[in-house]
Amino acid sequence: MVPAQGGSKVYTFTPKPTGTRWYHSHDVAGKDLTRSMYAGLYGFLIIEPASNPGRHDKEVLLAAHHWEGRWVSMQDIRKGPPPDNGLEVMYAAASFNDKMLGHGEPVRVREGQRVLFRLLNASATENIRLALPGHHFTVLALDGNPVPTAATVDVMVLAPAERADVIVEMNRPGVWIFGEIDDDSRKMGLGIVVEYANQRGEPQWSEPPKATWDYTAFGRQASVPEPDGTFPLTFEKIPGGRGGYNRWTINGKSWPDTNPLFRVERGKRYRLVMKNNSGDTHPVHLHRHTFEVTKIGQKPTAGLMKDTLNMVRFTTAEIDFTADDPGLTLFHCHHQDHQDEGFMGLIRYV
Repeated sequence: MVPAQGGSKVYTFTPKPTGTRWYHSHDVAGKDLTRSMYAGLYGFLIIEPASNPGRHDKEVLLAAHHWEGRWVSMQDIRKGPPPDNGLEVMYAAASFNDKMLGHGEPVRVREGQRVLFRLLNASATENIRLALPGHHFTVLALDGNPVPTAATVDVMVLAPAERADVIVEMNRPGVWIFGEIDDDSRKMGLGIVVEYANQRGEPQWSEPPKATWDYTAFGRQASVPEPDGTFPLTFEKIPGGRGGYNRWTINGKSWPDTNPLFRVERGKRYRLVMKNNSGDTHPVHLHRHTFEVTKIGQKPTAGLMKDTLNMVRFTTAEIDFTADDPGLTLFHCHHQDHQDEGFMGLIRYV
């Protein structure tokens, strides 16, 4: 629902399921970098569980966002991508919540505390890779859904729209920078100071150990039910050329020609067999449903429930969902520019 200009709407809903959710604009921005997700129209929506599964002492909400975007032809500023690639967005600033690194209050902690960080990548187009030097992240939930395996990692990787609930044991007293592992991104502001009680001095940063993000680390090894139907989806780019606007296709079609993408019957289980046949990453997102990640590349997995899955360049993945919420359902890439450039499709119930 969209209120008229200057108007308002009242929404009534039952808050479920529990977990770290969020709300955000879904307006088409096109080339206007002052609209929709570029403008920062988003916020957390936390639905509290009945218990405290992480047994935490403190809760911190951090939403990453990039600001001051401008359109550039990448081949005009460096060699590559291919000379026929179209416009991409580059940013001059970034923040956690409403503050750049070095501004605002630090996250104040005490030695021995267990801190629950609720992390959200609310960037319109950028993946983020986060670390807190000398500390580790125990992942409890992804996209608000508890993970089957609470694996511990040194670097958190989140694509646009992805969320993570992580526990950090505060066992390295000092003053640290919690932020993006890329130096240029931290200089743009993507970070926050974590300050232990009775510790002073300049915030410290050190490179984390090299790590590869692997969704299957949070799943389990088990068989999954055979689907009632399978839909292959291939994602490709039609380059816009220097100074032009790219187009994206799903099975050779761009929005609105992808309506319907496919049709489903209520109560049945479906498998999306996805192929990213491009050099871009795509956080693919399914509205109104939660899906089970069943394969990353050739590696099967089970039990990991999400609503957004980041497909890196030239990779494959499979996800299963149950058609349990009748109505028009949008499937799209959560990069604002990609969805505006045609990477969307509607799923219809028969």
